[in-house]
Amino acid sequence: MSASRRPVAAYEFVIEPPHGWSPLNLRALWEYRDLLYFMTWRGLKGRYQQMALGPLWIVIQPLMSMLLYTLIFGVIARLPSENQPYQVFTYVALLPWGFFSEAVSAGTNSLLDSKAIIAKVYFPRLVLPLSRIASSLVDLAIAFVILVGMLLYYRITPTWGVVLLPVFLLIAAITGLGVGLWLAGLIVRYRDFGQVVGFLVRAWMYATPVVYSLTIVPEKWQTLYRLNPMVGVIEGFRWALLGTGRAPDWTLLVSALITIPIFVGGLYAYRRVERSIVDIA
Repeated sequence: MSASRRPVAAYEFVIEPPHGWSPLNLRALWEYRDLLYFMTWRGLKGRYQQMALGPLWIVIQPLMSMLLYTLIFGVIARLPSENQPYQVFTYVALLPWGFFSEAVSAGTNSLLDSKAIIAKVYFPRLVLPLSRIASSLVDLAIAFVILVGMLLYYRITPTWGVVLLPVFLLIAAITGLGVGLWLAGLIVRYRDFGQVVGFLVRAWMYATPVVYSLTIVPEKWQTLYRLNPMVGVIEGFRWALLGTGRAPDWTLLVSALITIPIFVGGLYAYRRVERSIVDIA
């Protein structure tokens, strides 16, 4: 007697583009965590693969910027550095600022740079900017080793605030990624807008105390000035590592809260433009 055959259930998985203000479905990021890991590792290997100095550029770039700013603003302009060596004072700020600018670039260029992959296979598009930010964290960690050497050389003892460094980096990542996700759609439609983004990031840097001390900002403007979330991040790094500046206060909390609607709005704006990237890019 032949065994009875059970009917085989047919499953159909349909992938459709999001419609209107559909949910973000952030759970998919966890389901594709292996892809996030793979793309992070791929980005780390491919970034410096065809360069003569390779990964050394991770530390060369902030060091060259530090030397240039030290010459212009520390030696020639003689800007105050709150009783700390200007080169250390600037390098401490350049590390979180570089991470922030990478987060902006990760969100801004993620769709356009990966159009060929997006056209072939489905995966959560947020994996693209998140993998680049994750690789930037590795770059930051390597560049941080140089900072540790500088602190030892100048005998500077960090404060207990070093435990808050991940919080400052999280604010920088959310701020940069939120802005980048808003700009991603403009870059897809207007390629030359990338030049404008580069100018805006440089202008933002000079509106943030990266190469100068917050003490040169007039007192009457400081409350408004500190609403810039990157001011709190830079000052937080200097306070934690050098013991200079002001400890985090309510202005950092307010500026961090300001970034939340920017970030959430950027997620929705990014989701709306990702469904038509192949048609308009």
